[in-house]
Amino acid sequence: MRVTELNRDTAPEAVDAVFAGLSARSRYLRFHSPTPRLTASARRVLTDVDGERHAAVCARIGGDPVGIARVIKTGECGAEIAVAVVDLWQRRGVGRRLLEELTSVAARLGVAELRGTVLPDNHAMLALVRKVLPGVRLTREDDAVELSYPLAWALAEISDADLVDSLQRT
Repeated sequence: MRVTELNRDTAPEAVDAVFAGLSARSRYLRFHSPTPRLTASARRVLTDVDGERHAAVCARIGGDPVGIARVIKTGECGAEIAVAVVDLWQRRGVGRRLLEELTSVAARLGVAELRGTVLPDNHAMLALVRKVLPGVRLTREDDAVELSYPLAWALAEISDADLVDSLQRT
């Protein structure tokens, strides 16, 4: 599997391929409503990847796009994230790899907090964020689960000296 960052030239092909590989259920879980096709305006938003305000990474297997994760800045410090993996490659580590890469991209963009909205019955995505973003805060809001994750937690480096010092203080 190869994960690369998308740009405005590479995003359209990847967006179309990943959307085509999603079942009706996967589209519902990703877009939170029945989405039989991408509208022109939705496609425009998903492909408007500028690498500064909106960045996306794409997983490819054998050159074929099998997943996309994106981060869209919502203000000075926060950003919304979203992940989609084609049905044939779900539960095979693609989403995990995409989310790990996305945290690095978000850090490079100066994002301090990742946020997202997940449907409560999207158990796979909820499990994924718990695994990749340890300590993620999940809050039930109406018909969705809101996630919040301070990116500094993912980027913190703890040295052996830090661990020894911590143990000596207890």
